[in-house]
This record gives sequence, structure tokens and C-alpha cells, in this order.
Amino acid sequence: MPEIRNWRWLTDDHYSKNETENVMSIAIITPQKLADSCRDGKKIDLIDVRTPVEFREVHVEIARNVPLDQLDPAGLMQAHDGSANDPLYVICRSGSRGQQACEKFIKAGFSNVVNIEGGTMACIEAGLPVVRGKKAISLERQVRIAAGLLVLLGALLGAFVNPAFVWLSAFIGAGLLFAGITDSCGMGMILARMPWNRCEETTNSCRTR
Repeated sequence: MPEIRNWRWLTDDHYSKNETENVMSIAIITPQKLADSCRDGKKIDLIDVRTPVEFREVHVEIARNVPLDQLDPAGLMQAHDGSANDPLYVICRSGSRGQQACEKFIKAGFSNVVNIEGGTMACIEAGLPVVRGKKAISLERQVRIAAGLLVLLGALLGAFVNPAFVWLSAFIGAGLLFAGITDSCGMGMILARMPWNRCEETTNSCRTR
């Protein structure tokens, strides 16, 4: 059985007072237990909420790709491949985006969702069958690269062009602090929509730049 973990809202910026006082329960399952369920012949409906390019690089064999920025909880539950009592399993790279996806389902009124603890990386370590394709830069690495580049740019422009440019570095630092506190990264959501993180649906091939 999936384990239930409780997560409390950290802020009430976007939620009512009653919501912040409630506990959000998100079920999780370890890769080992997921593998046991597969070996036992249990039907598993698993969605991978990473970008299409990340999914193409490597994904658990039974997973299908539904990017987090395109997540439609109601539509997915209506098309859920399983009985009404069977949970929908969610996976990402390491678990964070999977948790965000589960929160979206729960806020939409669908609580029968389970996050895969540790994500795809943990599943690979656990020996679950995976499909591998063309190498890609993960979204987490893209965020670190972009943030580092912008901080460096702000520092250089502040030193050699105009001191006001240091506010660019400060803005990026504040954004990273906010992302760490809320576990929600705006830069990551923007990068996920970039052309190099998309696949052409008609040809099933991914853009590379």
C-alpha cells in the first residue's frame, strides 16, 4: 500500500485561511514497491510530468508523458486507465515535480494519486525497466545554468556598465530563495515551455538547438 505523507501549506498567498490550516495528504510509493506491483501483474497507470525532451532521454517503461505545465487533472481522471478505485501514479525526475502534480490533482478534487518517491532516478537505481533515448539536459540543470548565467551577467554589467545592473543578480537570488521556500520555480516553468524542451507531436521527434 502507498504511504501517506502530510504536507502543510507554508504561506497563504494564494489560498484561503481554511486551506492553510488543512493538511494536504499525498500518498507516496517507493520504486521497490512499484516494481513489486508490476511483477505481481497489477495494472499501473503512470504519468511522467517532466518535459518531453527529458522523457525522451530516459523514462520508466510503463510511463506516459504528461508535462506538468500541460496538466489537466479533470481530463486525465476522466481518461484514467484503470478502475475508479485504482490510483493514478505520478513520476518526475526526483520527486519534486511529481509532488507539485499531486497537489494540483488534490486541489482539483482528485485525491487518488500517488507520487513515486525519488522519481525516475530512484527507479533506475532500483532496477525498474526503462527506455532510453537521446541525451538531454534536465530541467533542473537548465534552471541552474540560466540562474548562474544571469547572476554573472548582472555582476559584470554592474561592475563595467552601470551599478544598477546588480539588481538583476539580486532579483535572481530572490527568485531562487522563493523557489526554495515554496518548492515552486517560475524559471523552471518558463524553461519547460521553450522550443528545445518540446517534441514535435506529428513526427514524434524532438527539437534540438
